[in-house]
Amino acid sequence: MRADLHCHTTLSDGSLGIGELISQAKRNKLDWIAITDHDTLSSSSRAQVLGKRHGVNVLPAVEISTYDGVRRNKVHLLCYNPKNPDRLEGLCFRTLEARKNRGLALANKVIKIYPTITLENIAKYASGSKAIYKCHIMHALMDYGYTTELYGEVYHELFSADRGLCKEIVKNEIDEYPEVKFVSRLIHSAGGIAVLAHPTVYGNLELLEELASNGLIDGVEVWHRSIVKRDDSEKLKEHMLEIAKKYDLITTGGSDFHGFYNHYATSPGDFITPPESLERILQFKKSKIV
Repeated sequence: MRADLHCHTTLSDGSLGIGELISQAKRNKLDWIAITDHDTLSSSSRAQVLGKRHGVNVLPAVEISTYDGVRRNKVHLLCYNPKNPDRLEGLCFRTLEARKNRGLALANKVIKIYPTITLENIAKYASGSKAIYKCHIMHALMDYGYTTELYGEVYHELFSADRGLCKEIVKNEIDEYPEVKFVSRLIHSAGGIAVLAHPTVYGNLELLEELASNGLIDGVEVWHRSIVKRDDSEKLKEHMLEIAKKYDLITTGGSDFHGFYNHYATSPGDFITPPESLERILQFKKSKIV
């Protein structure tokens, strides 16, 4: 069973709609996918219907934005198969409202810097999304010839937290997120499975063992594009696998697919979750007592 448990759609910062993503998953011979849009479970019902139509199983999921209160780092938690997803709605709503406000502030700041760009130019790329993301702003700038790259020089000039022209907005982003331990407990109260996403992206390796030792996560995303080109990629994978074995964590993998908005070339199924891990996830919901 081939399962990619980390994919995004136009509901957040992906470029493919739910149906397009599922069709691509079918063409890529995937048996299971998880649509893990940021801070929203809105895809779940429609994805289940479309998945059945195309012969692709869809695991209900969401990627929740959080922060590490000790180290002041961003953290992303993947929640799979929540038995009572309504318990996550309030948290997701508050985070999305903050994200909407921040996205609008970024868009208005960029419009002042590039006055020939309008909010409508940006909004058309965010029309299906719950918020305006940086990638939507960059897409508009590409349309009007200010850059040929999504994540090149212009992106860093605008959005670098240290020296970017929008740094006052960007650097406060973490303060809008809920604390990771609170979120992990909420996921468990909803009967969901809490998995630490791509620990190397935001410097969460130390946090990984802390959460695992306290029973606050059930798994870790080991197979992810973020470590492929690193010189220490094998060492990092071994380290994560050792922690997973020590605390009996589920080990997952996913492409973190965003389509056109990916930082790197990837396709659904490029990174997959081992069949035994998928089975643990599917059985976990049946045995979980809330």
